Amino acid sequence: MFDVADFLDPGDGVWWGQGSAEPEPLVNQVLDAVDRVGPIRAFSGLTWNERLSGDLPEKLTVVSYGGLGQLRSLSRYGRLDVVPCHYSAIPRMFATGQLPNDVGLIQVSAPGPDGLVTLGTGVEYVADAILHTRTLVAEINHRMPATVGGPRLPLSAFAAVIETDRPLREAPAKAGDTVDRAIASNVASIVDDGSTIQIGVGSLPSAVLEALAGHSDLGFHSGMITDGVLTLVEKGVITGARKEIDPGVVVTGAALCTSDGYRRLGEHPVEFRAASYTHAPAVLSRLGSLVSINSAIEVDLLGQVGAELARGVHIGAVGGQVDFSRAASLTGSRSIIALRSTVGSGEQSQSTIVPALAGGVVTTARVDVDAVVTEHGVAMLTGCTVAERALRLIEVAAPEHREHLERSLAEQENR
Repeated sequence: MFDVADFLDPGDGVWWGQGSAEPEPLVNQVLDAVDRVGPIRAFSGLTWNERLSGDLPEKLTVVSYGGLGQLRSLSRYGRLDVVPCHYSAIPRMFATGQLPNDVGLIQVSAPGPDGLVTLGTGVEYVADAILHTRTLVAEINHRMPATVGGPRLPLSAFAAVIETDRPLREAPAKAGDTVDRAIASNVASIVDDGSTIQIGVGSLPSAVLEALAGHSDLGFHSGMITDGVLTLVEKGVITGARKEIDPGVVVTGAALCTSDGYRRLGEHPVEFRAASYTHAPAVLSRLGSLVSINSAIEVDLLGQVGAELARGVHIGAVGGQVDFSRAASLTGSRSIIALRSTVGSGEQSQSTIVPALAGGVVTTARVDVDAVVTEHGVAMLTGCTVAERALRLIEVAAPEHREHLERSLAEQENR
């Protein structure tokens, strides 16, 4: 058994795959080695590794594009350095050394008959980062499915490997409620047959996918795939027949599924591509049927979207939201922001439609949003004046908060 510390020098930068493809045994080795080697600067994406939520070695600096999964705890304690960026910019930042790129830790599938491994369920930024990384170390997980579309690598590409046989991290099991289903129904009502869908993960996106079950000939091009997408493929809803590029193919960068979903991946025309393809403006501009469906923390009366900060803590990211929203609005079909009209309950209830963004940061500009959807309806914003946009947004806010929003609007207009 090797020690990752053997490949680290003081001041090195380390990155690793995210989500279901995070090589947690190797990451944990780095955490154990930092005090001996440090200082180390590490780049992590979405993680559920509990060790990245608590006390970290003082010599370790964690960098990310947002506060996803356990990283929001690091943000809360001031231990997370966020690089705000479009997801499409990450490949270039690895290429230029703006993100740590001395040592890369990746989880791969077992070698195939040709002796090559795949990047499994985490192609995305990994496929771009490996091109600019000095040393690669791999976890060969015998439960990682071999996937199609991404790089295939010989074992000689790695300075060292470990072999494991452990289950992949699964999507958190949180079923959608009546509010999620109401929002999903409203979203589905403005998605045309033949659209190419981009959508995220979580209870609301899952509900939206279920609500699209009555549609036909949908396509899929997104940063991540879930069980809900596979189900629509199996039902004949997602066919990709009308996609302008990659017809008949489900294009994704990563997968976040249940164990059954990971097993089913190989049964369908799913291709995993690098972030430099899935999120590239030049690629997305060719999808005239693109409908982006993204979530938010809050939306102000101008239609500006906040999806990163809550009470000063990073709980989200710019991620691919702007990449897809801008493409869908400019050269695609429609850009949709879907969110619950309130957070909290009872007297603690707060409106997510707000006079001004409480987080103070605009994630997605108002000009890149065609529709804002809550459980109370659809606010179509394209072509509306500033005043008309505000009125339409108030109409889909929670009824108990509309009077306050109307007063705030009147005060803004009288200034």
